[in-house]
Amino acid sequence: MIEIIPAIDILGGKCVRLSKGDYAQQKVYNEDPLEVAKMFEDQGLHRVHIVDLDGAKANRIINYQVLEKIAAHTSLVIDFGGGLKSDSDLEIAFDSGAQMVTGGSIAVKNPAVFQRWIDKFGGTHIILGADARDNKISVSGWTEDTEQELIPFILHWRKQGIYRIICTDISKDGMLEGPNIELYKQILEQDPQAYLIASGGVSSLDDVMQLEQAGIPSVIIGKAIYEGKIQLKDLLRFTK
Repeated sequence: MIEIIPAIDILGGKCVRLSKGDYAQQKVYNEDPLEVAKMFEDQGLHRVHIVDLDGAKANRIINYQVLEKIAAHTSLVIDFGGGLKSDSDLEIAFDSGAQMVTGGSIAVKNPAVFQRWIDKFGGTHIILGADARDNKISVSGWTEDTEQELIPFILHWRKQGIYRIICTDISKDGMLEGPNIELYKQILEQDPQAYLIASGGVSSLDDVMQLEQAGIPSVIIGKAIYEGKIQLKDLLRFTK
């Protein structure tokens, strides 16, 4: 059974979605992310993926008060990412109610710190953010491309103790054109035990079913929910 994780992306304190990670292509869906989180909970979902887009650009946590509100007023299991670059950022995220945090840029730019987080909190509480454009890792809110190849990057951090990986094909994100299932299958062929969380491009219930049939453990869904392409009630068949 594939795990369903709805996404809340926060920019300026509002719930937004970007297209291909482009901050110039943003659409506001709700002024209050807490309302969105409560909607997810009311519909029977248990998890939420929260991204601090302001933090991703600023290289430090910004929207922790929004995280705090969602954690205080829902029972959702929250993973939080975007701009976590220091021990202080990590402490703020956990103190504000995140049960898991996602690190992407830091795994590239300061791997020693990221390794320390894994050693201290464990590979289930620290999620690897593996966001790629043309199979190369992108960082800093997807504004900076690197030469690091996606699959070797994932395999390296798996050996360092990471269990959960959020893998986003940036070219698919927010485009409602379907996920890159072949890419996810390639990753699992290399490491069948990885808890791979597919992200980017999901546009329909059929996409979710195809991911499930391909053996992908989990999927993040954002724009398809906000645009009404997928009804929350139809996702309940996948919830445990």
